[in-house]
Amino acid sequence: MSFLTELLQRPPITWWDILDIVVVSVLIYELLKLIRGTRAVQLAVGIASIVGLFYFSRYFQLETLNWLIRNFIGYVVFATIVLLQADIRRALVHLGRARIFRRLDRKGSDDETIEELVVAASSLASKKIGAIIVIERSIGLRNYIESGIALDARLTYDLLVSIFQPGSPLHDGAVIVQGDRVAAAACFLPLTVNPRISRELGSRHRAAIGVTEENDAVAIVVSEETGRMSLVEDGDLEHGLDVDRLRTRLRTLLRIRRNGADRREAGYSFG
Repeated sequence: MSFLTELLQRPPITWWDILDIVVVSVLIYELLKLIRGTRAVQLAVGIASIVGLFYFSRYFQLETLNWLIRNFIGYVVFATIVLLQADIRRALVHLGRARIFRRLDRKGSDDETIEELVVAASSLASKKIGAIIVIERSIGLRNYIESGIALDARLTYDLLVSIFQPGSPLHDGAVIVQGDRVAAAACFLPLTVNPRISRELGSRHRAAIGVTEENDAVAIVVSEETGRMSLVEDGDLEHGLDVDRLRTRLRTLLRIRRNGADRREAGYSFG
């Protein structure tokens, strides 16, 4: 009853309290997103265990254990900074790339990215070099990225053309683009199982259709047999695009803001 009385006597919750809770919740959520799938998860569990032991020792008056933890915690913080310096640096870079800091120059960056994609696709098409480039939009493609070779390199025409050269070890697979970065190459994508798809389509076109059926990504496909450029969105294939048409369609489709949500993993390969 005393606990209930104290609870009812608490001061009323204000809008500032709600804002405080929302901000802290968002920060915790973003922190969990950053460390998910990294070694920082195991380290965070270890630190949480030490913190739990600290309060456990205080509650049950375990003086020796409490003294050890209090003298040990400083070294834990220092060791965490040393061990996770790469992850901390990546987190700060991720913060610097946040949309709130890129809002003013996002349009110019998108136009430059689109131009690099168009030039690369047209160059590959002129040489009849097969290629598939998947562009992330609002739904993340992390599962597909993890199936390939991580690059995290600035997107350029030269890089894309080099990746898809027949002698390149990365040419047999898809390139995934996030913003103005090439996230990974040689990625595995799911093949579509739609029975209405033409049997004349090769594995690259089927993979492009398959991945866009599962999320809102956009895929550029260059046919190795004909050299034709195609664009796939929401499982719909646009055949035989010229340079101007490809540029126009990409400008229309890539204006949608990206939020980095993940999708389920797929395990089909293609040639």
